[in-house]
Amino acid sequence: MNIKFLGGVRTVTGSCFYLNRGEMHLLVECGMYQGKDADAVNREAFEFDPSDITCLFLTHSHLDHIGLVPRLVKEGFRGKIITTSAAADIIELILYDSAHIQESDTEWYNRKALEAGSQTMEPLYTTREVDMALALIERKNYDEMESLCEGIRYRFVDAGHILGSATLELWYQDGQGEKKIVFSGDIGKKESPIVQDPVFVEETDYLTVESTYGNRNHKGMDDSIDELVEVIKKTFSKGGNVIIPSFALGRTQDLLLVLNRLVKAGRLFRINVFIDSPLAEKITKVYVNHPEYFDEEARRIFDISSRDALRIHFTRSVEDSMALNRIRKEAIIIASSGMCEGGRIRHHLKHNLGRRESSIVFVGYQAEGTLGRRIVDGAKVVEVFGQTIPVRAGIHTLGGFSAHADQSELLHWISCFRNSPEIFIVHGEEKVSLELQALIQEQFSYKTHVPYKGEEFDI
Repeated sequence: MNIKFLGGVRTVTGSCFYLNRGEMHLLVECGMYQGKDADAVNREAFEFDPSDITCLFLTHSHLDHIGLVPRLVKEGFRGKIITTSAAADIIELILYDSAHIQESDTEWYNRKALEAGSQTMEPLYTTREVDMALALIERKNYDEMESLCEGIRYRFVDAGHILGSATLELWYQDGQGEKKIVFSGDIGKKESPIVQDPVFVEETDYLTVESTYGNRNHKGMDDSIDELVEVIKKTFSKGGNVIIPSFALGRTQDLLLVLNRLVKAGRLFRINVFIDSPLAEKITKVYVNHPEYFDEEARRIFDISSRDALRIHFTRSVEDSMALNRIRKEAIIIASSGMCEGGRIRHHLKHNLGRRESSIVFVGYQAEGTLGRRIVDGAKVVEVFGQTIPVRAGIHTLGGFSAHADQSELLHWISCFRNSPEIFIVHGEEKVSLELQALIQEQFSYKTHVPYKGEEFDI
């Protein structure tokens, strides 16, 4: 078996790993790049013939793991797409949303190009390719051994990252018998508000492991919740709004659950929470329909539809979203995209970044080159919709809400292997992956690699 690392190496986004053994060609992930120059990278030619791919495994439904699947189909892929049932439900929503963005952005670009007499372009993909991709999906459960073909078996176990997220175990035959490679997917942290804790895998010959937070440890969830309460109270007392850029998938649902608990516990009064993301509303309904993935506590109290403690308002239309800009105080506005690269959050930043009385609360990872990263890194001014906006609002980062394992949790997850796997460190900024590599070598003496894009290994 040969593995080639085609994306998500020495960077966080764009995960894509290519495996081949004779006539068998497999992909694990087919993700979209995000951040600076992402569109150009997402249009680069695949380093394989999509029509040769037998099977594509998707560990979960975030765009940086699935975002180029419709393009793969557009260019000839007709194999199986294998993922979990809950992930499949969310993949449908995420990919249609992405296709609509591709179509609308291309329409805008082409209109400007025609006015300037320059070359137009096609969308990366359309809803037609999404339709075709969804027809190829096969849904699998956690913990069930499956046969892909003679000599190749696989199993998903719970990665504890978001609803339906999985770690992939893959067994294959070579000339010396059966070997195994594990793809960690994105590993969740312990005591996530909704989903269950990640499952530990005990044996493998090879491991690809994510490293998003491989060089730091998060604040505890309780500390982050305390800080959130303090930020909300102070901001409201000053007459401002709390703006939370949040991924429509995972983080928004976690926030709703936590805010609901805080009001029920009397730590916050009954507050107005605006979810300015039609996609987040649809995904929240998927969560409600899949309580089998929840941890025990969330299963008891997660009932967003009741809205008993919070005044939750889902804004659907553009007009409803624009009306939020007239609310000047005592509102919590949660909107996507989580890295502030698109979506309705940019409008709320435009109207609140310059207000000293407002607060911007980041609860998720901000990739290099994104607007969110520039704000978190302390930019004094940023550009939003072509306008220069001063950053006067309070800026807060709550690491405890992260859906990724931190350094200590990653090391603990790796420590549970009873043998000594050869490790490929992926899904992290270069310096972060290298720091994690040094720690793994120091603590476990495992053979480790931080692959470059396009690098391949025999396994």
